[in-house]
Amino acid sequence: MSEEEKMQPTPMVSVIVPIYNASRFLQKCLSSLAGQTFDDFEAICVDDGSTDASADIVRGFADRDKRFTLVSKENSGYGASMNVGLDHARGRYVGILESDDFFDPQALELLVFAAEAADADVAKGNFWLYWSSPNERRIPFSVVDGPLVGRTFCPRGDADLAIFFRKPSIWSGVYRRSFLEENGIRFLETPGASYQDAGFNFKVWAAAERATFIADCVLCYRQDNEASSVKSSAKAFCVCDEYQSMAEYVGEHFSGPEASRLTGILERMKLDSYLWNYDRLDPSLRPEFVERISHEMSDDVAAGRVDMTLFEPGAAADLDALVNDPARFVRSRDALRLPAGEVARYLALGGVPLLAKALRFKAHGHSVRRTNQEGAAL
Repeated sequence: MSEEEKMQPTPMVSVIVPIYNASRFLQKCLSSLAGQTFDDFEAICVDDGSTDASADIVRGFADRDKRFTLVSKENSGYGASMNVGLDHARGRYVGILESDDFFDPQALELLVFAAEAADADVAKGNFWLYWSSPNERRIPFSVVDGPLVGRTFCPRGDADLAIFFRKPSIWSGVYRRSFLEENGIRFLETPGASYQDAGFNFKVWAAAERATFIADCVLCYRQDNEASSVKSSAKAFCVCDEYQSMAEYVGEHFSGPEASRLTGILERMKLDSYLWNYDRLDPSLRPEFVERISHEMSDDVAAGRVDMTLFEPGAAADLDALVNDPARFVRSRDALRLPAGEVARYLALGGVPLLAKALRFKAHGHSVRRTNQEGAAL
């Protein structure tokens, strides 16, 4: 942070906008920020070496509105951009707005009011899934469900662990900046990597003493950006690096029962992420990925890091296959593409006995995750 930045009045919120070749969506994104009903913010627009008109669009906003600042750097990836934004942030709170998304008009007002009222380290809301074509539409996506709404608590110590397993959606919240700094919560800077939002999200829930939740949808999360990293098959092992970073964070910041509990949560999260990553990979990348994660999860089980009480019958069968019979694991993922894919998956994993057990669990069991395959609340 420059001396000039330090001398400026301190805003309530620093909103970090990471940008890379986003000119197609950036005008709408930044306009949604400029039009907030809560106006005590600074917008730190970090341009990651864009080769399109993104920087010019930001300059146009900065020329008209002193709250907007362009920070330019050489291309080094999302995590590095977010950390540069954190380094420049001066606000009491930090918000995040990705360059292809856009805020609802009251987003900052709702989140800051909730954080202030609860004296919270983090305030979290819901969001909209948004499509601009062929027809504009939005669908609410709930990471905050009824049991969480209006509550303020310490996630790592609470009986309700569901928030750990919901879609990271780090941009539908605000974070007390001093909380992030005191707990060393930053982003992994693997060049060209993805999944940094998962690591940031886990560290927030692990470290927060007071997290508060609102039901309002505060942002439109764009689903029709073809350049989005979730549709790239070129980052096969980035998710493994991210989970290694999370495990290291637990080891450095926690001990005793807290560390054990967080490690168990992390192992269950890891299986979900590894399954999702496997399914999205190009088929040519899958064998090597399965080999790596099979060895990794085997080591985790042997070291006693896995809490099987967090695994529903299907997930427990996934883990068993991955560790003990990777070929069976692969057959089960292929079975998902068949008609009645979920049933075919259970049959491939454990035959009729597993299918019956899974059906009984769905009818009468209770999952602490309360989370579907998309990361939304059940």
